[in-house]
Amino acid sequence: MSNFDLVVLGGGSGGYAAALRGAQLGLSVALIEKDKLGGTCLHRGCIPTKALLHAGEVADSARESSQFGVNATFNSIDMAGVNSYKDGVIAGLFKGLQGLVKSRNITFVEGVGRLVSNNTVEVNGTQYVGKNIVLATGSYARTLPGLEIDGQKVITSDHGTTLDYVPNSVIVLGGGVIGCEFASVWKSFGSDVTIIEGLPHLVALEDESSSKLLERAYRKRGINFELGVRFKSHRVDAKGVTVTLEDGREFTADILLVSVGRGPVTDGLGYQEVGVAMDRGYITVDDHCRTNIPGIFAVGDIIPTLQLAHVGFQEGILVAETIAGLNPRAINYDGVPRVTYSEPEVASVGLSTKLAKERGYDVVELDYNLAGNGKAQILKTAGSIKLVAQKNGPVLGIHMVGARVGELLAEAQLIFNWEASADDVAPLVHAHPTLSEAMGEAHMALAGKPLHAHG
Repeated sequence: MSNFDLVVLGGGSGGYAAALRGAQLGLSVALIEKDKLGGTCLHRGCIPTKALLHAGEVADSARESSQFGVNATFNSIDMAGVNSYKDGVIAGLFKGLQGLVKSRNITFVEGVGRLVSNNTVEVNGTQYVGKNIVLATGSYARTLPGLEIDGQKVITSDHGTTLDYVPNSVIVLGGGVIGCEFASVWKSFGSDVTIIEGLPHLVALEDESSSKLLERAYRKRGINFELGVRFKSHRVDAKGVTVTLEDGREFTADILLVSVGRGPVTDGLGYQEVGVAMDRGYITVDDHCRTNIPGIFAVGDIIPTLQLAHVGFQEGILVAETIAGLNPRAINYDGVPRVTYSEPEVASVGLSTKLAKERGYDVVELDYNLAGNGKAQILKTAGSIKLVAQKNGPVLGIHMVGARVGELLAEAQLIFNWEASADDVAPLVHAHPTLSEAMGEAHMALAGKPLHAHG
């Protein structure tokens, strides 16, 4: 039996952040992971998908090079080469993370852990006792009832990041972040893509204006999508997969990607038996990620907050600092930046117009079209920066669509989280020519002094 100040179950973004910050603050830490340190984000999620998206961007650049006066030809996608590049990125980050954990004297335990009491996790027959326990067991790719994942023709994002060929045609079930990113990758790789989404818009959690801009861009790229109609059934045969919708229409493709969201990994791990309070599989916590049992915390995809790696990461830090007695400030989830890394990118922080109105704000909006931005013209990208603000008050939300707009979120989240008004941002100087100038121009326009926009 081994005793620690902190025992962390799960080595993904939330778990390893709690372990690293805990060790930094002088706690003795055990970190338990059944698979590889880094979790979904590093091995099956954020990192591999963004590598695939970048390969797709390079392919599109080659195809479209003549627009820029460069005579290049696009020959083909070499999936072995793409996967080798992607796996190299993962391997480098994985090695770095392992080194970090080792350097902080964290006891790393490989194996399937199970909570056996309110202060003990059992792995491989050994018990690890912690004054504090952090549950960080992550999420899995969900499917729908009756929709069997075979890993060949009916796949999830887990399989999508390791495909060794480019399918001729794909049906993507679910037009959220993951579905839209894979649709973008496969279109860039040369596949015929159709997205099926039951809600009225792609990336439906974003401001409606962003969804509409993405839909317009996808139409232009030749990505097909069916909105507001639900999946009914599917059948697999030698030709591929045929999907039937509730309105009776049928679509056939080589493969079907099921991207209908992610569910919490909380079953069979002893949580219920020990009495951890749960709701529909998620662990319920307070604003410092404490469960109903003193000394047990939960972070990341197993609690009902935004399922994003950077959220789990921040929650892990919050928990370690809470345990160490630093009394950290709770996370404002409205202030979390969100990105869909498709082509074009969709990025946002803060409230949508709809949400701001529902919360009772007197809302003013401003839409700054990227057509007025020099760098956007150079990059040949279309899109906009939309500001949602309180009348004569702070900026409540920033919603962006366009190539590389994810990189503008750093400033956007400072504006939102520091409760800046348009008048605060307008005098700040933005380098020319950059996309970030569009952020400055949007706030100048909202402050009543537009220069490059018609006020």
